[in-house]
Order: sequence, then structure tokens, then C-alpha cells
Amino acid sequence: MIDKELLEKTVAEAIADTDLFIVDINIGASNAVNVEIDSLTGVDIDECARITRHIESVFDRDVEDYELEVGSAGITSPLKVRAQYEKNVGNTMEVLTRDGRKLYGVLASVAPGGPLDRDVAFTLEVSTKVKEPGMKRPVMKTEELPLISADCKYVRYDLKF
Repeated sequence: MIDKELLEKTVAEAIADTDLFIVDINIGASNAVNVEIDSLTGVDIDECARITRHIESVFDRDVEDYELEVGSAGITSPLKVRAQYEKNVGNTMEVLTRDGRKLYGVLASVAPGGPLDRDVAFTLEVSTKVKEPGMKRPVMKTEELPLISADCKYVRYDLKF
């Protein structure tokens, strides 16, 4: 079995002095290794190939048989670390809370913390129709909802077009 700590250290070495950050590293039972990275400016295939080569230079396939995939966090993937939330301030997001509410709104702010923190406090601006007293038609009101990622099943890009 591949040593996850050594793998994390190896990936961290490969992305040092770049704006890349680790989103997630998974090692399956059959040594299927999946490294998910992101950056504030985007991830290109050359970066993924460079990181793959660096990992392969440390983990010898003759000693440890493994399958390796290095890729960027996809647009349909949920946000996992604070740096991804910070990157998406101002973007429209879809949030599914643990109590089953599905919310759509703009990611307004993210509480301070470390870039790789997984427990993230954030504020979502949500627009709702409200019937004001004396008005014939409902009007749109925007409210800010403070949320914590731990209270959400997922937070991801709103892909409605």
C-alpha cells in the first residue's frame, strides 16, 4: 500500500513555488491513486503531467504497483478546501444543506483561516420573492445566509444556464 503521508509530501514538493494547492488525495484498495489539485488561476495539463512525473520519480512502479491519476478539481466537483471557497467569492453556487434545503446564491464571503482548512464558514447571498404588505406583486429581496461547510452535503458551482 502506498504511504499517503509520503505521497502528500511528494505532491507538496511538486507544487512548491506555484499557486497550486492540494484539494484531495485518495488511495483506493487496489492502489488506485487520485490526486486532485486546483489553483487560483486554473490548472493546465502540463502541470498535471509535471506532478505525475515527480510522483513517479519517488514511487517506483516495480516496487509498488499503482494506478495514478493527477487532475484538477472539476467544475462539477464540490468545494473541499478554503482556497476553493476564496477562489469562488462572487460566483453563483449551489448548496445542499444536511437538512435537505437546496440553496442557490452568490458566494459573498469566506471567514479567515488556512487555505487547506476543510471546515469553512462562509456567507451566501440568496434572492427570494417576498410579498410586501400593500404591494400587488412580490419583490425580490436579497438576504445573507451564514453557513458552515460541515452543515452542507455539498457546495458547488451552479451549473444552470
